[in-house]
Amino acid sequence: MSMRIAVALAATIAAGVLMSTAAEARPEIVGMRSAEYSPGTIVVRTNERRLYLIMDDGHAVRYPVGVGKSGKQWAGTTKIDGKYRNPAWSPPAEVKRDKPQLPDVIPGGSPRNPMGVAAMTLAGGEYAIHGTNVPGSVGGFVSYGCIRMLNDDITDLYGRVSVGTTVIVTR
Repeated sequence: MSMRIAVALAATIAAGVLMSTAAEARPEIVGMRSAEYSPGTIVVRTNERRLYLIMDDGHAVRYPVGVGKSGKQWAGTTKIDGKYRNPAWSPPAEVKRDKPQLPDVIPGGSPRNPMGVAAMTLAGGEYAIHGTNVPGSVGGFVSYGCIRMLNDDITDLYGRVSVGTTVIVTR
């Protein structure tokens, strides 16, 4: 009897370890009741450093994100106006002023490209929801206003939404 308990306990612990490792690289389905958001809407809560894709009146897909650092945060409603795989990146003027050593363009697919494996630009052209070449930055206040995701997560979200998707950013 004690051997069966030990085997069951070991299996339970192993399953928990495997599941927690996988959860770091995958989105979570969470309960979320909010009549103010329509299914398909992306909600970014910068204070939580989380992005939610509203699935229905009771559920959302939740991802960890990096958001604007102090003085670079914004809030509002916009839409996805473009989707790009392995995008090239040109530093905006503000970034170039702070880091003049950056090249004018970093090609898509380069390990130095901060956009990661995919990007979805937001209307107005100033910001994007994108992957990253610095996964440890996800979860922090780190960007110039863009929403930064793990590459596996931006790949997942990219496949779930389309151009025209509403994005609501709150503080």
